[in-house]
This record gives sequence, C-alpha cells and structure tokens, in this order.
Amino acid sequence: MARFLWGRRRDRRVPVPPPGHVLPEERALAGFHALGGRDGVTWLGHVAFLIRLGGLTVLTDPYLGDWAGPWPGAGPKRYVPPGIRAANLPPVDVLLLSHNHYDHLCVPTLKALAGKDRMRVLVPLGLGPMLSRLGYGNVTELDWHRRAEIGPLTVTATPAIHASSRTGFDFCRTLWCSYRLEAGGRSVHFGGDSGYGPVYREIGRAYGPVDLALVGIGAYEPRALMRPVHTNPEEAVAIARDLGASKVAGMHWGTVILTEEDPWEPPIRFHAAAAAAGYAADDAWVMAIGETRAL
Repeated sequence: MARFLWGRRRDRRVPVPPPGHVLPEERALAGFHALGGRDGVTWLGHVAFLIRLGGLTVLTDPYLGDWAGPWPGAGPKRYVPPGIRAANLPPVDVLLLSHNHYDHLCVPTLKALAGKDRMRVLVPLGLGPMLSRLGYGNVTELDWHRRAEIGPLTVTATPAIHASSRTGFDFCRTLWCSYRLEAGGRSVHFGGDSGYGPVYREIGRAYGPVDLALVGIGAYEPRALMRPVHTNPEEAVAIARDLGASKVAGMHWGTVILTEEDPWEPPIRFHAAAAAAGYAADDAWVMAIGETRAL
C-alpha cells in the first residue's frame, strides 16, 4: 500500500482522450431530452448516470467536480469534463449514493445540485446525517435488501464488496451498497464500487434477471490491492452474468486516474470478456461521456 500511494503521488499522467470520448454538453443534454417519456440512461462520466425509469429521473453517485478528494490538490483531478455540469442537470427526482468515497460522494457537486428540498435521497446506513447537513430534506437510509417505493419506482439496496472512509479515521463506519431499480417491467442494476464474489449469484437468484447492469471496469491495478474492492473488466462481466443481465455497460473508467492500469485498457478488455461470455456486441455497452441510450 505504501509503495502504491507513493507511486500515486508521483503519477503526473494526463491522458489524451480518443476522439468522441466526451460529447459536447449541448449534445449530452439534447440526447437526454430526446428520450422524452422513454426509459434510458445517460453516462455523465465515472459512475455518474442519469437514469430515466418509470417517468422519474434518477442521478447516481454524482462526482461531477474537479477533484476526487477533500479539497483541491488533495486527490486525483479529473482529466475530462463531466457530460453535464451539476448546474445544468435536468431536474432530479431521486439521488442514489452507493458509499462515501470522494469519487462517488462529491460535496461540491452535492452543494451545487438544485431541488434539494424536493428530491428523494437514498443512501446506505450511516450517511443520512451528512446529506442532511448538506441541505437535503428527504433522506432515507437503507440497509442491504431494504427497499424504498417512490411512485412507480422501487429501489432496493443490494450488497457490494467494498468499504467506506473519508478521513482515514472512519473506516467502515458507514455502509456501502449497490442498487436495483425497477419500474414498469424494466430493471437496472447500479453497481457502485465492488469486488467480485458469490454474493452476485445470490442477488441474481433472489431478485431475478435484470435488463441492464452498470458495472465498474476500471481502477483494478495493482491487482493484489484492488481485487477486494474493484472488479477488473472480466470480473465485471461475470457480475453481469451472475445477475442475469440482458445488457451490460462499463463504468468507473475514462474520467480520473485512480490506479495503475492504462486508462484506455478497460474497454478493450471489457469488449473481449463480454464476447467470450456470450454477449452480442449491441448488448455490451462502452458509452461516450454524455451519451444517452434507450432501454
């Protein structure tokens, strides 16, 4: 761990994104609004998505700020802009937070979001007071396998293999989770952060198949350190298979350097693993930041 952290301090890589990796914000907004009343997902970068399901707009883990750390310079800086900046997001009905790491729970983003008194916020156990201090008035904490009903939308907190901490002195004081979203006969699994293990077969058996699994495919090297908390692309595809996912989309890559792998390796390995697992090319998604796809 010491060698890894020292290497991260000295890592000054600024990746050059390939053409089309990030859409202009105007195109991202147009793509989201083009869904109209249909269900779909818009990738904002890293693990932040706008999910349209059951006529509601759900925002996941919105790290849309510049730094994945407690203050500017104290953590890695994103090397591409978000698909849509926090100030320009469409109205959000439901906010989901999977855990409290800085690249998932971004305080500058949460402060900038409009509609804090209106939106419903779902968080794992222990995170409610923090969201209340940030001005959110309708916060519900969920344990694993507990659910919330929001109009036509059912959200269930499901297990993940990870941890939590923000200060170094609060290790695992709050819970972490993944989420299953269901409405109108469609379902989405939002993975948050996780390693791979048999719990995903248990989730698949308990809740049945899912239409789309959003799974992490980046931040996996060095493997000895990252295996317990982050999946590599092959393990991410295995999660989708265990969940019975019809389609799988890669996330947690292409936005900020957290670990040692080449930043453009994850989608290559993901496509190969998905094909080997029997997914058709159209069912294994590597999206551009800002891209919208209908369900």
